[in-house]
Amino acid sequence: MKFAVVIERDEDGYYVAKVPSLPGCHTQAKSLDELMKGVKEAIELYLEVEKEPGAGEFIGVQVVEVKTG
Repeated sequence: MKFAVVIERDEDGYYVAKVPSLPGCHTQAKSLDELMKGVKEAIELYLEVEKEPGAGEFIGVQVVEVKTG
């Protein structure tokens, strides 16, 4: 199975991976190599508990700019 993964860097410098089609499936690590190992493990553990992943399809990411203050 293949899953789209969204990767961000948080304010502490950690990489954070989220799997949009698997609600609550996420992990973090200091390096991208560690992150990819961790997200594969998180997906496998998620699928052990939830036998049927969601039917949603990840389409993409858009950047939205808003004014503040």
